[in-house]
Amino acid sequence: MAGLHFELVSPAKLLFSGEVDSVVLPGTEGEMTILPQHAPLLTSLRPGVVVMTDAKGPQKIFVRGGFAEVNPKGLTVLAERAIPMAEFDAAALATQVKDAETTVAEAKNDEARRVAQENLEHLRNAADPVAALGRRTEILFRRPS
Repeated sequence: MAGLHFELVSPAKLLFSGEVDSVVLPGTEGEMTILPQHAPLLTSLRPGVVVMTDAKGPQKIFVRGGFAEVNPKGLTVLAERAIPMAEFDAAALATQVKDAETTVAEAKNDEARRVAQENLEHLRNAADPVAALGRRTEILFRRPS
């Protein structure tokens, strides 16, 4: 099977560019797996773990939101922030959660509060991405009873 060209870009740098077998994305509407020859799409991403699989095995990168586009040339992820899981700092994420809680408390109107609350929920859901990743893998590969 032909590979999927994948690029993961953050404002700071290009984190990955190359051929992969598949990529699992944390879409705002749910997780999705992108394979070679996937139909074109554009989706937003929630905070979570991107898992790309190539000949070396799976590689995991935490993203804090962004967008993904699939087109005939491949998959491009534009992440607000992206950190390889090997460099992931749970304490920094805990600080972001605390800051988001302050933003919710200080919101000046209902719309600002709703947006801030949504961001806080996303951060809380991503607070332990390794555990979340383990649960997802268990669900995906659970054998029927």
